[in-house]
Amino acid sequence: MTVEVRLPARDVLEQAGLAAGVNVEGAELVRDGSNIIYRLRGGIVARIGRSGTEATARLEVDVSAWLKRCLFPAVRLVPTLLQPTMIDGRPVTWWNFLPKHRPATTAELGLTLRNFHQLPMPDELDLAEVDPFSGLEAKISRADILSEDDRLWLTSTLDDLRAEFQHLPVGVPPTVVHGDAWQGNVVVPDVPIGKNPVPIMLDFENVGVGHPEWDLISVAVDRTDFERITADEYAEFVTSYGGYDVTAWEGYRTLASIRELRWACFALSKANTSQRAAREAHHRLACLRGEVPRPWRWEAF
Repeated sequence: MTVEVRLPARDVLEQAGLAAGVNVEGAELVRDGSNIIYRLRGGIVARIGRSGTEATARLEVDVSAWLKRCLFPAVRLVPTLLQPTMIDGRPVTWWNFLPKHRPATTAELGLTLRNFHQLPMPDELDLAEVDPFSGLEAKISRADILSEDDRLWLTSTLDDLRAEFQHLPVGVPPTVVHGDAWQGNVVVPDVPIGKNPVPIMLDFENVGVGHPEWDLISVAVDRTDFERITADEYAEFVTSYGGYDVTAWEGYRTLASIRELRWACFALSKANTSQRAAREAHHRLACLRGEVPRPWRWEAF
């Protein structure tokens, strides 16, 4: 069997810098996750994707350019560089560095999503329909820590939720959807006292067309199922979005269950190589199976 050897991320960065004409000397590692992020001199951030994610990187590039044309406040690409720069099957995208910032409040997130959902459909982009089940089947099948009973339960639950999703009740008309909307993906730069900061949207990997309710779910379940935010914080989110409370929609529990299943499967995807993730995955599964009463306490990764 032939073993495929991949370049280390630092080598990918150096080759991408040569190809795009960017000086990467002294690059500072910011994050080593599903995407590897480096801060470079000159106010540039390099984002290195996983192998096989070129299409996702091109989506991010296209969405960022569209948002710039719409004058929507979002993180911007460096316009003079090759986007993406492909090295060893991995996409490297180049972004403008954001100054010191904080995560959005629920009110700031709600207003940002309201404005985002009101943008006209981009005819120039070939956006796919949002698939909230993307990758879940693979994560379940690859999780070695699962008992046969747990695997069967997860597979059956996934099938049931797919069926429910196909028959969601009428809600808000379809819009462009961010796909992973939470306070960490909208940031607010520090500004001098007396000036109003403008929230900036990040992370366009999951942008598509679909139910705008999908962008409201994470904050809603943070209130209803986890109590990570207060009642007042959730009320501010609803008010800033325009008064629409997704928890009152008949399709709420279906989307909430899908989002929570995604979070559980994320822990599963790390469990084969991390005992901490394995413990958390078992706990999250116990919650989903009704063995742990709400509000749940899930450890962050």
